[in-house]
Amino acid sequence: MQEAKAFVTGATGFIGMNLAEVLRAAGWRVTALVRPGARTEPLARLGVSFAEGDITDRDSLARAIPHGVDCVFHVAASTSMWSRTAAELERINAGGTRNVVEAALQRGARRLVHTSSVAAYGFHPGRIAEDTPQLGADSWIGYFRTKALAEREVRAGIERGLDAVILNPVHVLGRHDRGNWSRLVVMTAQGRLPGIPPGSGSFCHGAEVARVHLAAAERGRRGANYLLGGVDATFLDLVRTIGEVTGRRVPARVAPAALLRAVGRVSQWWSYVSRREPDMTPEGVAIACARVHADSSRAVRELGYREVPLRTIVEDSVTWLRAEGLLDRR
Repeated sequence: MQEAKAFVTGATGFIGMNLAEVLRAAGWRVTALVRPGARTEPLARLGVSFAEGDITDRDSLARAIPHGVDCVFHVAASTSMWSRTAAELERINAGGTRNVVEAALQRGARRLVHTSSVAAYGFHPGRIAEDTPQLGADSWIGYFRTKALAEREVRAGIERGLDAVILNPVHVLGRHDRGNWSRLVVMTAQGRLPGIPPGSGSFCHGAEVARVHLAAAERGRRGANYLLGGVDATFLDLVRTIGEVTGRRVPARVAPAALLRAVGRVSQWWSYVSRREPDMTPEGVAIACARVHADSSRAVRELGYREVPLRTIVEDSVTWLRAEGLLDRR
């Protein structure tokens, strides 16, 4: 049997690293798009090949994607929750996806699996399903807006003949996460969390999300969205679990949303002086104070998606962060 070939954008990131491990374990030949100076040693140890380029550079994509590749996994994205990065979010998430779609069509890719997010659906009072209206394009949160616009680029490609599947994870934690929900883990472990958010969500495991990317490549339905939720829990549940795993005492109650919003606004103001993205932004606070639950039944039924216990997810994240020295006090 001929070895399957994958091209992965964002392979040096959180989900991308987990995906590279899954693909290599399944015997796929993997080419990763990497920017100059990217940290590639962990991927090299897996036997991943590299092509230099950037999703915002259409020409570099045309050179990098092998002709007739079995699947392009488009994982690269900016997950910034800082309003100062609005132009960057647009350029990377929307424009970059447009470039990937165009290059995949030009290079004759057999399939594209696009890593979107539940963010494309925006906020809803009830549980989100695949047929829930997507409100993200009109959101004041730049990440939500640009992830929704990126999905539109994929759908435009489908209309031109692209075979594509879209995955929408909710709150993802696990190994290789350096800057997403791991911030909450680190702040809790270091005793720097100003308050526990009053929101709740569906929490999923990075390794399982990666495994379902492979399932989507092999048997996902063309043009279908698949929501990847998981264990429903409050942020109080999550922080208590982090405290148990790290041996850190945590607050017994959630903080008022108004207080956290004030912290977010102050942090935002200070970021204009420091020119550094703060741990808490108004956008991040809004998400952490919301109820974001998703129905994963389509992914369970069609892709074999599995929900992972919250403690297992947290233990995996904490073990990796500790090994990387990222839980040390600043």
